[in-house]
Amino acid sequence: MTILLTILHILVCIALIAIVLLQSGKGAEMGASFGAGGSQSVFGAGGGTTFLSKLTTGAAIIFMLTSLTLAYLSGQSETSSIMPKGTVAPAPRKTSAPSTTQPAGTPQAPVQSTPAQQPSQRSPESAPQTK
Repeated sequence: MTILLTILHILVCIALIAIVLLQSGKGAEMGASFGAGGSQSVFGAGGGTTFLSKLTTGAAIIFMLTSLTLAYLSGQSETSSIMPKGTVAPAPRKTSAPSTTQPAGTPQAPVQSTPAQQPSQRSPESAPQTK
């Protein structure tokens, strides 16, 4: 349905552009600039509607309707998923090793090459000397 409406919308767009470009403007006649266009008062000051102007109106109405319909259809939420309905995702596996990844922006602790000594195992050189 959406593909058909899109194709129709594109065709109407192209037709509307062509129809508008084929029409001549109101000031196209030389006599219109000197007031000679006012002598045709049978159809009023604007003149009669031509076939191209009626075609323009029809194409514009179809363009508006297809635009509104496509906008409405694009707003509908279709639940599309790569998983078929009724399937259950398997539970994630637990790993025995701790995760070594850290969140972005977290500073890493410096790595020590030798283990830290506990206070009871201090060497005599590092013990505070009292006199």
